Amino acid sequence: MSNVKTVLPNLRCKLGEGPHWDAEDGVLYWVDIIGKTAYALRPDDGGSRSWAFDQPVAAIVPREKDGLLIALADGLAFLDPESGETTPFVAPDSDNAGNRSNESRVDPKGRFWHGTMQNNIGPNGEDLPVTASTGTLNRVGADGEVTRFAANVGISNTLLWSADGTKMFFGDTIANTLNVYDFDMETGVPSNPKPFFGPQDRGNMDGSAMDADGYIWNARWGGGCLMRFAPDGSVDRVIELPVTQPTSCVFGGPDLKTLYITSAAVGLENSGNALEGALLSIKTDVAGLPCHRFAG
Repeated sequence: MSNVKTVLPNLRCKLGEGPHWDAEDGVLYWVDIIGKTAYALRPDDGGSRSWAFDQPVAAIVPREKDGLLIALADGLAFLDPESGETTPFVAPDSDNAGNRSNESRVDPKGRFWHGTMQNNIGPNGEDLPVTASTGTLNRVGADGEVTRFAANVGISNTLLWSADGTKMFFGDTIANTLNVYDFDMETGVPSNPKPFFGPQDRGNMDGSAMDADGYIWNARWGGGCLMRFAPDGSVDRVIELPVTQPTSCVFGGPDLKTLYITSAAVGLENSGNALEGALLSIKTDVAGLPCHRFAG
């Protein structure tokens, strides 16, 4: 496996997160949650752009019906990429005023899955403690219909589906455990959660990507690495990274063999490591599963 590369040498995110690869346009999307900014990069020609918001933004994904969908702290909105204007869509977790958006991903049927957590970002971007497991997991259909599938979530992290559509993966960083659910792709209903992997000796569970062989590449917050888990939940390998707080990853590139990795600099401002918060990439020996556009 080739060495880790820094994708944009001058960019550092306070809390980089939510990488999404749009294969149709060859564009990588990601966010800086605390920096209140969403980014897009076309690695082929180096073209990039960004959009700034007045509140934290946790996810950005393209829509089938043109434009983009973003998960702001207080709910989902449509983003016009040209004007930068946002239009409120739905607020799946509006009944929990102290929460903010966190983990989000689109399933293979184009439904948007929206995980939340107790807000841990102060008005000036400062870190606040997570004192209660008030997060939820919600499914948002193309028409905006919201269905809730989990509550009492500490920090929602990792949303993945197996290639055959029969398994969904979702975890809670507070519990440091990734659960695997039986999944009905037609109805979009997960059931029967069981632990897939629990606490490890390297960092805490954060975001993940799945490869074509069904292995999960998990970012280890505070652990300075990715861990690749086999389909039985055992550790297949550990990939060392030059950052302390990797947050998530996604397979991209024309062959889906470039793994893009987001990271966070929050809390490490005086660490002396100039790479904290960088967007990284590695070449992999296996292709990843593709991302999907929101159907709405």
